[in-house]
Formats: sequence, structure tokens, C-alpha cells
Amino acid sequence: MWFVIRVLITAVAMLVATWVLPGIEVTAGTTLHKVATLLVVALIFGVINAVLKPIIKVIGCVFYILTLGLIGLVVNALLLWLTSWVAGKLNLPFHITGFWPAFWGAIIIGVVSWLLSITLGERRHQEEG
Repeated sequence: MWFVIRVLITAVAMLVATWVLPGIEVTAGTTLHKVATLLVVALIFGVINAVLKPIIKVIGCVFYILTLGLIGLVVNALLLWLTSWVAGKLNLPFHITGFWPAFWGAIIIGVVSWLLSITLGERRHQEEG
């Protein structure tokens, strides 16, 4: 169940990024199609993060240490941009126009996801306890 909530959180965070940044676009026609697109893109982003991010962290751990973790911002931007590329290959109407929209989009998605996770996580733990 938490996996589904995680995908929904990421989809909402991506929706916020599309509202805030002009370089991140969902060009689907209907609202239902936009929601479906964001859910699929959030799933793709989650898979890419789950598979590639640990590998990148292990290989580039020296860069993480030397930059005090700031290289993580660039890595997140590149992973988001890769998500846009994969979405394009799957003919999904989701596109990021360049590195800087991906950079700022990754920050927005990270912050919004974190805030939503804290909010939903606290409610979930209160219900369990």
C-alpha cells in the first residue's frame, strides 16, 4: 500500500512542478489523461530512482563527499530528465525542455514529496499506533 501512496505523492509533486516551471510540460488533452500521464511518469521516475540512484551513489561516492552532497542535486536533475526521455520513448505527453527545468523541477518534486510524505507518514503512524 505504501508503494501506491509513494507513486501518488510523486505524481502530485510532479503536478506542482508543471504548474510552477514553464519547462516541464504535460501536454495531454483531458484532465483524466493528464492524471494518468502523471501517474505513469511518477512510476517511471520511481523505477529509475530505485535502480540507478544507488548505483550512481556507490560509483560517485567520492563526488558526494567532495561536494558535501550537492552533486545529488545534479544527479536528481539528470534522473528526472532521463524520466522525460523515457516518457517520450513511450509516447507519453510529458516533456522537460532542458537541464535547468529538470534541475529546478527535481528540487520542487523533492520538497513537495518530502512535505507530503511527512504529512501522510505522520497520519499513517498515528493510525497504526
